[in-house]
Amino acid sequence: MKRSVALLAAAAISTAGLASPVFAQGAPQTVSLMRVDLKPLASGYRTSKVIGGDVVNESNEKVGTIDDLLVTSAETVPFAVLSVGGFLGMGEKLVVVPFNSIEVSEKQMLLRGASKSALKELPEFKYSTK
Repeated sequence: MKRSVALLAAAAISTAGLASPVFAQGAPQTVSLMRVDLKPLASGYRTSKVIGGDVVNESNEKVGTIDDLLVTSAETVPFAVLSVGGFLGMGEKLVVVPFNSIEVSEKQMLLRGASKSALKELPEFKYSTK
């Protein structure tokens, strides 16, 4: 399953890299495409279904919720922004972990070795205002 998510992320990053400025008609353009094996992707998870999902540890204790997924042009691994702590949306803190550290299976997201207190100790993530 991790491989499926990694392939999906690689495809998304590759596609993002293909976006280039628009040139005048007739200007030469080069596009590099990569063939993607679609079979593993068919059993993958859509980002829209992952966001908002609970993240649990090995004891099946909820340790956070996926707030967002981030990709950058410099990294090949997407990152998960987790919402930890708080109650009914108040007092929560956003932290970031590499998405490949989360095991996705049977509609459950497992972050091994995680606890609410350990996640709260991570540096707080704030979205850019740009």
